[in-house]
Amino acid sequence: MGNELLNVVKTLNNGVKMPGFGLGVYKVWEDADARDSVRTAIDHGYRLIDTASYYDNEDGVGAGVKESSTNREEIFVTSKVWNEEQGYDETLRAFERSLKRLNFDYLDLYLIHWPVGDLFKDTWKAMERLYDEKLIRAIGVSNFNIHHLEKLMNQANVKPTVNQIEYHPHLTQKEVKAFCESEEIQVEAWSPLKRGQIFKDETIQSLAEKYGKTPAQIILRWDIDTNVITIPKSVNKDRIIENSQIFDFSLTAEEVESLNQLNKNERTGPDPEIFS
Repeated sequence: MGNELLNVVKTLNNGVKMPGFGLGVYKVWEDADARDSVRTAIDHGYRLIDTASYYDNEDGVGAGVKESSTNREEIFVTSKVWNEEQGYDETLRAFERSLKRLNFDYLDLYLIHWPVGDLFKDTWKAMERLYDEKLIRAIGVSNFNIHHLEKLMNQANVKPTVNQIEYHPHLTQKEVKAFCESEEIQVEAWSPLKRGQIFKDETIQSLAEKYGKTPAQIILRWDIDTNVITIPKSVNKDRIIENSQIFDFSLTAEEVESLNQLNKNERTGPDPEIFS
C-alpha cells in the first residue's frame, strides 16, 4: 500500500513534485490527536499533510512528522495564512509563526486561505518573497474563484501552483476546475467526502457494492480519476489506513461521469463570494 501511495504524484507548474493523496487535519483541535494521526498516516504511506494556522494544530502536526518513521524531506507539508493575518508585513510574520509552531526550516506549500477583498494581492507579494528566499517550495491559494485567480495573476510574478477548493460529487466546481487546468494550476479537494453526507447516494452505494469498497473509497478514487489531489481527514487509525486503500481499482470513464452528474452546487463550507 505504501508504495502505491508513493506513486501518486503531481508535478506542479514550478516543477515541484506534490503527492496526490494526503491527510487533512481540519477540526483536529488537540495537538496530541494531530500528532498521532499525522504519525499514523505517514507510517502507513501518506506523504502529504495539510494544515493551517487557523486549525490551531501546527505544533501537533510538526511533532507527528518528527515522530514518524520518515525523514522530513520526504513529507510534503502545507499550511495556510488566515484572513486576519493577510497583508504584506502581516503575512511575513504569520509565516514565521507557522514555521516556529511546526518546528520546520521550510514549508513545502503555503496557501492564501481565503480571498479577502484585494488584500490578497499584498499577501501574495509577501509569499513571493518567501518563495524567492527558498523558505517555501511552492505557493498557492485556497477557495479562489476564477475572477480571484485572474485578479491575482494580473499582478503576480509567480503563478499559483495549487487552488484548494471544496470539491466532492455534490460540488464539482466545473468552471473553476476547467480554468485551473487551462492555467496549469493543480486543483486540490478539501472536504472531499462532504463530511459523510453523501455516502448514502444510490450511485455511490452501487459503485461501492460493485468494487467491494466503502462509499468513501469510491469518492476518493473519483478524486484521483478526475486529476484532483485529495486530503480526507480522520483521527481514526483504521479509517486513515482504509481511506488510502484505493489504488487496486479505478473507475471507468462512464462511472466518473455518473459521479460528475451528482453535482448540486451544494457546499458544506462558506461561499468564497460572500465569505468575510
